[in-house]
Amino acid sequence: MLQQTQVKTVIPYFINFTKKYKTLKALSKSNDREILKMWEGLGYYRRARNLLACTKQIVNNYQSKLPKTLEEIKKLPGIGDYTGNALLGLVYDMPTIAIDGNVKRVFSRYLNKETSKINFEKLISSNKTKLFNTNRNADFVEAFMEFGALVCKPKDPNCITCCLNNSCKYFKSNKKVDISIKKMIKDKNYDIFCYINKKKQIALTKNNQISFLKNFRLPVIKESNGLFKKDWKFLTNYKNSISNLKLNINLYYKFSDKIPASYNWYSLTRNKEFIPTFTKRIFRQVSNLF
Repeated sequence: MLQQTQVKTVIPYFINFTKKYKTLKALSKSNDREILKMWEGLGYYRRARNLLACTKQIVNNYQSKLPKTLEEIKKLPGIGDYTGNALLGLVYDMPTIAIDGNVKRVFSRYLNKETSKINFEKLISSNKTKLFNTNRNADFVEAFMEFGALVCKPKDPNCITCCLNNSCKYFKSNKKVDISIKKMIKDKNYDIFCYINKKKQIALTKNNQISFLKNFRLPVIKESNGLFKKDWKFLTNYKNSISNLKLNINLYYKFSDKIPASYNWYSLTRNKEFIPTFTKRIFRQVSNLF
């Protein structure tokens, strides 16, 4: 849950999740629909699907025990170097570091060197005896990430009170390295076409080629060509942002009792199914017609 999501946002989700699923076995018996409903609003829904698939494999193939090598743990769905190292450190107290953005920033500032010019694996390997001179490796993994988030912050780092400032090259240097990461924002224009009926229902389909919401049911979404769609009624224009995408959306609708075969009707007001936040916003816009 904490991958690409802030702690304050995650806390209520985590509490509800762990109340419902108290063991790996309990979680492994769940299904996509149930997990996605609990994840609703967190975004990056592939994480939820990977979590469920990963849990099923651990229970069925590893007797409910997490593998103890990075090579083996990376065979699980959704686990790469970062998550694998984090788990090995936190679960098995192994001498390892989970290299996320916070950790990279700490090393970059400490060495006063651009992140792109640092080989982090080589740096950690060559400094193992200095870094892992503790029998609390699990705490070290967590502390390193927290240090980057709370002390060596992206903006306004607490250098004056930092316990490393005596040896930190960034703190001592008059020419400090620029560690800012500029996020490339892409502007996209989309037209969304909504079939609706008098029963306050909207027709949704999986036949969409929208990468950031693939596998979810949506109205038809097409990249806009800037032309008004005369066969559809224009409802509104609004903005939406997803990750590094800034979306400019024109929303169209038509009342109809007949819909293409690939569509199904969904209530605009009563939904027990999982619905992405992106789709919920469409629902709110269309609900203004009633």
